[in-house]
Amino acid sequence: QVLLVESGGGLVQAGGSLRLSCAASGRTFSYYTMGWFRQAPGKERVFVASITSSGGRTLYAESVKGRFTISRDNAKNTVALQMNSLKPEDTAVYYCAADRTPWGSGKYDYWGQGTQVTVSS
Repeated sequence: QVLLVESGGGLVQAGGSLRLSCAASGRTFSYYTMGWFRQAPGKERVFVASITSSGGRTLYAESVKGRFTISRDNAKNTVALQMNSLKPEDTAVYYCAADRTPWGSGKYDYWGQGTQVTVSS
């Protein structure tokens, strides 16, 4: 079992930046691929970014490429999402998730409770 706790959400103006962080419990964090997802009001939850266990491979949704950066610190059991040049359409609840494979199977078994990001125009 892995417990994931997100932090760092808030209200920011368009063009601004936020850094989300996700702290994970357990000794197997370094083995997992980690991902960020988001869910806007009235919409389904969608993939934002992922990073493999070693950090050697990252993936991004087209909508955030060049603006968001995912990173991880296996020594601290944390994964971060640096969000720059934020747009109103980035407004959503952001979720951290863990995939129990180091290479990224696409199946996420553990989820955090989410953190709200609101971007004003």
